[in-house]
Amino acid sequence: MPLEIPKDKWPGSVRTVTLGAAAAEGGTRTKTVTIGGQTAMPYLHFEASPPHPPAVAVEIKSRPPEDWSPLLLEAWGELVNDPAAWAKKAEEIGADLIVLALTLADRPEEAVNVVQSVLRATGVPLIVWGPGQAEKDNELLVPVAEAAKGERLVLGICEDKNYRTIVAAAMANGHLVQARTPMDVNLSKQLNILISDMGMPKDRIIMDPTTGALGYGIEYGYSVMERLRLAALQGDAMTQSPMIVTPGFEAWKTKEAKVGSGVPEAWGDWKERSVNWETITAITLLESGADIVVLRYPESVARVKQAIQELMTA
Repeated sequence: MPLEIPKDKWPGSVRTVTLGAAAAEGGTRTKTVTIGGQTAMPYLHFEASPPHPPAVAVEIKSRPPEDWSPLLLEAWGELVNDPAAWAKKAEEIGADLIVLALTLADRPEEAVNVVQSVLRATGVPLIVWGPGQAEKDNELLVPVAEAAKGERLVLGICEDKNYRTIVAAAMANGHLVQARTPMDVNLSKQLNILISDMGMPKDRIIMDPTTGALGYGIEYGYSVMERLRLAALQGDAMTQSPMIVTPGFEAWKTKEAKVGSGVPEAWGDWKERSVNWETITAITLLESGADIVVLRYPESVARVKQAIQELMTA
């Protein structure tokens, strides 16, 4: 007698979101990226296969990063001095998206120039992050949004203390926002409500529920993402946005990735351990429902893209 696998049928689905705009849509991208659209929990192909694969983004900086691991600086070499060349190389090694992180040292005109140079150098969609201080984020992201009007950038990081200005800039110039909250289902939902109440179309919101790295709270982050996805499939419109997470940032600040000496011999090779930490963190988050993972190390991109290909195979 054949075995019948029980299947769930969900009333809701994850919203479909497209990043980047081609020339016909008012932008300059040679490639756009569409995420979301799921009608089942991650990779349960017997219920419903994901209509779009998750995307891999590579993080670059507007200035040479001073707090990155020597392994990361060695991997990218002189490219860290030239964001446009760095972004082009990231695209060449397989990045679906570029994340350009601005710094506190950037002035508005410098931020605009570096964004425009990265857009000229690459054809993939661009995510632009402010330095993480509300006043400075607003100072930099508003002129960036205006200068890149029509490109469907993702502006971040949009949080409860600065969302009004960033959302207004995104709405006025045809961009998306990255809505970040601490690891909490209700906080994620509440920020989406606040953004939507300003008139922002829901298909231009990407949730960032934050996470921890392997061994540093990833279990809790996984649980929050899983609960957000369950709520979305159950029909909660304010949790139906696709999710972006930052395993690169999280993994490379752990001692296992940062420290190359004075550690137990059993930890093994420093480089291999660090890349494994980033890769395993990213793949775990993909399996919890992440639609975009932001990475830092070149080799991690190839490993994670291979994992995505396998996950997407029914």
